[in-house]
Amino acid sequence: MDVFEAIRTILAVRRYQDRPVPDELVRRIIEAARLTASSRNGQPWHFIVVRDRATLHELGARARTGPYIAEAALAVVVAMDRTPYSVSDGSLAIHSMMLTAWAEGVGSNWVGFGNLEAVNDLLGIPEEIDVLAVVPFGYPANAVGRGRKARKPLADVVSRERFGQPFE
Repeated sequence: MDVFEAIRTILAVRRYQDRPVPDELVRRIIEAARLTASSRNGQPWHFIVVRDRATLHELGARARTGPYIAEAALAVVVAMDRTPYSVSDGSLAIHSMMLTAWAEGVGSNWVGFGNLEAVNDLLGIPEEIDVLAVVPFGYPANAVGRGRKARKPLADVVSRERFGQPFE
């Protein structure tokens, strides 16, 4: 799948098949994150690949917006050094992982923004490092409607040269 097709069709996946993701694909997903551009090439990230079922269940319990982590084949915990650009850099890396996985038929969803500091002690993450997200990955349990997205029309979100000027 080419990049635009992956972007056009990617959807959040919260239900997964009980099927492992091959090691070589996991490595490619992580490599996509590692190779992502970062501000000043700071690379403020730390990626923890979790496949252990008990740990996935505990991650699902601790990340209140992501109980479905427990059912994923794996999760990548994205931990960040505290820099002015960490959220931006980490977000780009997460999107790179999600698109790489999606292009190979593996779904994911960003779990974050709430109670993620509870993950630090579970995974031995030092206090001075923040968990930005937990990203579960797995083959979708249900058929997903690739590309069926409710999006605003282009004319409502894009301007030419100045705000409010029609893009056409």
